[in-house]
Amino acid sequence: MAYVREIRSLVGHRPLIMTSASGALLNNQGAVLLQERADTGDWGFPGGYMEYGESFNETVKREFKEDAGIEVVPLRQLAILDQNFYTYPNGDCVQPINVFYLVKASSAKISQPKVTETSAVRYFSLAKQPPRFFNDQHQQMWEILNNFIQNKQDI
Repeated sequence: MAYVREIRSLVGHRPLIMTSASGALLNNQGAVLLQERADTGDWGFPGGYMEYGESFNETVKREFKEDAGIEVVPLRQLAILDQNFYTYPNGDCVQPINVFYLVKASSAKISQPKVTETSAVRYFSLAKQPPRFFNDQHQQMWEILNNFIQNKQDI
């Protein structure tokens, strides 16, 4: 987040193209873990913006631990999303280029998510989506995951 803060201190709220990574973690019942965001109260897949020098794999691992308190490893890239635009409540405008992964937990240890980023984490059945997604990109990720699960027998 230090990188994003530094960039924003230079450009203010001007539109930026930002690279990010998000992950879908399924439990044994096939439900997916989502985070309730502390900044908007909306639900989304754990993930976030790259720090300078990180890879997409490293980003999803770091962000998942920060957002959900779970250490993960990417299993499969599900999509690259690049056609969305979002304005944060503080006025920051972005076009997030997101690499969306299917991930698995790499440790049974769970830690407390960052309270500045996450209000709650909860598993949702893929048959019933959460009340509000953070933005259109997270809605698209939900649909991509559903399509992947319906068309794939063995994950």
